[in-house]
Amino acid sequence: MEEMNLQNQEFDPVFIHSVSKEQAWHYRILPKENNPDGMVLLCDEGAEMTSLSDELEILLGKNIVLEQQPAEIISVLLHKHYLKENGQHQFQKTVTAIEGDGFLNDLIREARNLKSSDIHIEIYEERCRVRIRIDGMMVERYVLKKTEYPALINKIKIMSNLDIAEKRLPQDGRINFRNGEEQFDIRVSVLPTLHGEKVVLRLLNNNAANIDLNHVGFSDFDLANYLQGVKRPNGIILISGPTGSGKTTTLYATLKYLNKETRNILTIEDPIEYTLQGINQVQLKESIGLTFASALRTFLRQDPDVIMVGEIRDPETANMAIRAALTGHLVLSTVHTNSAWGTVSRLMDMGIPSFLVANTLNTSVAQRLLRLLCKKCKEKVPFDSSSYPKQFKPYALVSTHYIAKGCEHCYYTGYSGRKAVYEVIPLDQELTVEIKQGNMYINPLLEARGIKTLGENAFALFASGDTTIEEIYPLLFTS
Repeated sequence: MEEMNLQNQEFDPVFIHSVSKEQAWHYRILPKENNPDGMVLLCDEGAEMTSLSDELEILLGKNIVLEQQPAEIISVLLHKHYLKENGQHQFQKTVTAIEGDGFLNDLIREARNLKSSDIHIEIYEERCRVRIRIDGMMVERYVLKKTEYPALINKIKIMSNLDIAEKRLPQDGRINFRNGEEQFDIRVSVLPTLHGEKVVLRLLNNNAANIDLNHVGFSDFDLANYLQGVKRPNGIILISGPTGSGKTTTLYATLKYLNKETRNILTIEDPIEYTLQGINQVQLKESIGLTFASALRTFLRQDPDVIMVGEIRDPETANMAIRAALTGHLVLSTVHTNSAWGTVSRLMDMGIPSFLVANTLNTSVAQRLLRLLCKKCKEKVPFDSSSYPKQFKPYALVSTHYIAKGCEHCYYTGYSGRKAVYEVIPLDQELTVEIKQGNMYINPLLEARGIKTLGENAFALFASGDTTIEEIYPLLFTS
């Protein structure tokens, strides 16, 4: 029990920094706390206590109290709190001097190497910290000194061409960052908070070479239904889901599939996350009146074949998208709803008449991203059906499942990578009649067509041992 408590214990990052990474790994020690007798360090239970204590007292200049722990516990803690340069990027909490641009550049490179999507730099009354988002989860990475925080914020503002004197209003900027031969954009958002300015850096992936509709996560059946809609010359294809569910990646994969010399493709985006050769991409600038709706109005005079709108977020944009679809264009966009069929009612809520929705909506897609279990440490255990939500009827009998354990390969999270799950509804004549009649309950019609819901596809991922019940639990309510 004590071993589990140690693994889950939050160690003071400032205290962790009192022992360097090299010292920690060389002696296999970890600072735990200070007490009246001296500095308490955890060490391997096989260590020679007297000689190790004497050497560390000389090295650290303090009285040392050693606490022995099993070697595997020390390994877990070292991997969790110190970065080991062995090709595996592990998490480390530390305080770092941020003189010059070195810290900021190293932070961005590290986040990129860890495949992080966002860097959060935050200030509170007593402390400042840096967190990064990996596989959709936030992890604290650094603790900074409050005296150094303003200098770091100013460096970010200078790199993104923002006003360093303005500290009362939110600001948005962009950094073009070069990492060796790789070049990518970073979207910068500065927000004034109670104790200072919070900055979020969104790392954008300009390289679209690896994006492919065949590899984004569609099942063969769903991909066939989706391509059926994509190959149509007009209509609207809508992809729904919350922020961070992979909608933009699916859109870009679709654009890449459609990108032919014979087609004129226009996009209006906020931000432009990937650059695609042969596609005319426009960056949204609401401050000067370049909105989704105004860009769409201009696009119709640009002789387009395919139009991509980053998001339908207001009635004006929805009406312009409908107009574009009615005049013979294929329109791709995203919308925030809980299910594929929910996009129909969302459009109606924006004031689009049901007959226009029925005549223009081509294909409706819902998607989510689920974390995948680390293949190196997942553990098979018996499954208790009481773990399902109440009144949920499982699609198949599951007697055993896998749980997340954690190892150095997955940063002790138990998960490694993510996979998209989809719900694809191609609109046919019978479904368009249901829309015109305002019938929102179409489950029997979808079942007759073999269309699987988000919940069904998520459950299949769980039943195959690729993810956990905790990951799919929210989607079981939508089934």
